[in-house]
Amino acid sequence: MSHTLIEFDQISLDLGGHKLLSEADFQLHESERVCLIGRNGAGKSTLFKLIMGQLQADTGEIRFRQQVTISQLEQSLPSVLNKTTLEIIYEGLAARQDKIRAYEALSAASPSQAELQQMEVLQHEIEALGGWDLKKEVETVVTQLNLPTDKKLSELSGGWQRRVLLGKALVSRPKVLLLDEPTNHLDISTIEWLEHTVRGFSGSVLFITHDRLFLQKLATRILELDRGKLVSWDCDYKTYLKRKAQAMEVEEKENALFDKRLAQEEAWIRQGIKARRTRNEGRVRSLMAMREEHAARIKPQGKAKIAVQKTESSGKKVIDAKNVSFTFGGDAAPVVNKFSIKIRRGDRIGIIGNNGVGKSTLINLLLGEIAPSSGTVKLGTQLEVAYFSQLRSELNPDKTIAENVGDGRDYITINGKDRHVVGYLKDFLFTPKRSLTLVRALSGGERNRVLLAKVFAKPANLLVLDEPTNDLDVEMLEALEERLLAYEGTLILVSHDRVFLDNVVTSTLVFETENRVEQYVGGYSDWLKHGRELAEVENPYKKKNEALKAAVQEKRETEDQADQQKVGIKLSYKLQRELDAIPGQIEQLEQEVNLLKKEIESPEFYDQDYTKIQPLLDELASKQQTLDELMDRWLALEAMQSGED
Repeated sequence: MSHTLIEFDQISLDLGGHKLLSEADFQLHESERVCLIGRNGAGKSTLFKLIMGQLQADTGEIRFRQQVTISQLEQSLPSVLNKTTLEIIYEGLAARQDKIRAYEALSAASPSQAELQQMEVLQHEIEALGGWDLKKEVETVVTQLNLPTDKKLSELSGGWQRRVLLGKALVSRPKVLLLDEPTNHLDISTIEWLEHTVRGFSGSVLFITHDRLFLQKLATRILELDRGKLVSWDCDYKTYLKRKAQAMEVEEKENALFDKRLAQEEAWIRQGIKARRTRNEGRVRSLMAMREEHAARIKPQGKAKIAVQKTESSGKKVIDAKNVSFTFGGDAAPVVNKFSIKIRRGDRIGIIGNNGVGKSTLINLLLGEIAPSSGTVKLGTQLEVAYFSQLRSELNPDKTIAENVGDGRDYITINGKDRHVVGYLKDFLFTPKRSLTLVRALSGGERNRVLLAKVFAKPANLLVLDEPTNDLDVEMLEALEERLLAYEGTLILVSHDRVFLDNVVTSTLVFETENRVEQYVGGYSDWLKHGRELAEVENPYKKKNEALKAAVQEKRETEDQADQQKVGIKLSYKLQRELDAIPGQIEQLEQEVNLLKKEIESPEFYDQDYTKIQPLLDELASKQQTLDELMDRWLALEAMQSGED
């Protein structure tokens, strides 16, 4: 029987007059992977804050199993950027560091009997948290994520910052891992790595995601936050969708019957004088209760209705690119190399590739925003382009949502009809009151909706969407999919959302290994069947780190040699035997490390249970450390020997 790690008992929370939770119950058990779903603004991230103790519930109780450790990967990127990668990772071990410092402080003096007992308690707590070797834990995570240890967060891109924060969350090996939109701003290869990591995690995972494939692959249970209530669905995501549709149908029928009975009772209470003299007081009380129940009913929020502004059709030929190459100059490899494509009216093309490979550069080349280093790009006639940029730079943070979308006008024209901008924004799930909010106060998902509303209000026959799905909830994604499928113009779409690509595009351009951009019929799943691999952008900090390490090692060797030459120590028989034996030991260890690395790098490795994964990771870290120590010892003995001459 699995133990309960976290339990919500009748939790209610009201923030700013908005009831986020109403007598909500749920339990998180050992080894579960539970996905928390709900609309943007429903209170999912707030629920995480309750678990982390950052908020207190108005009523109810949250209970935790004794000594349960919890880590969280937050949705937003950090505001403090002057810390290095290592400093951030070590923050994930803060609780253990504090206990180790307390233990060392007690042991430094002559501890009393009471202090010895306190040290024993601390020792058990430290070992329960994972032990004393913090450096080993950090090195394992840094190796897995290939993190740039000498860089500050301010020097890293958003994607790399997210990797660092993921390392911080994983390093303490928590019993419960909270992931708030973990796939945001990650590329496909990193998302797939994260899927393997989460599946192999031995603890429990409570996660929020709008990536439907990530959700389907990982969730063992669905926890839905709907109108203040937490509803548990003991099934995978596809099964949940079927059961939810059935439940909504039942709810609608029950509400319709209730409303019919209420109308009958209201008619009865309004009968004439004679009826009122003989009326049943119990029936009156029942009517009053029905009125209260009807008033307390929270109706489902309306559905998103996305409209795309139409314009005259473009010419049949939209874009012709022939033998296009582009490089940033110098000895840099070309971002695009001898690429050709013919885009015709009505094509829906998806662009797939990992972060940094050049997807946005390719878009700018195709739109004529930048000139190719070689080759030609020809644009068709009567083109009107609407461009959704992932940078969201078109929004003025100091203006309201309505001002941004209407460009200061109260009315905008959508498909030949004038609409008030506030009414238009209701289709994107903004209430009239919310439409008057400054953009700087919005969440990431809300900003995306504002930009979509702004882009779709512009007449266009070529729609270019660069990562439009970040931060959008599932319902908004589905509404966007439905509208794009009905769009009669030409679509160019960049996305890491694999389901979204499958549902929308008819062909894909894929940045593959060996510096190729290839075109395929169908979406992401169709490309996957070809057995090809995405191009990986080498960690831009890796070579610099290796160069820095080599420089430090060279300096150390030089200093050691100088010291030995000064002392002139002659190797003893024992030291000479040790020096002679080390090369063979190094060779043996290198073979063992390489075999372990091959096993760990295989695609199936992280599909195994945590109990099989972690020992191999620990063994690799241990052997790597031994190998490094042997190399240092060999260099030191070599330096001593050269000092004899």
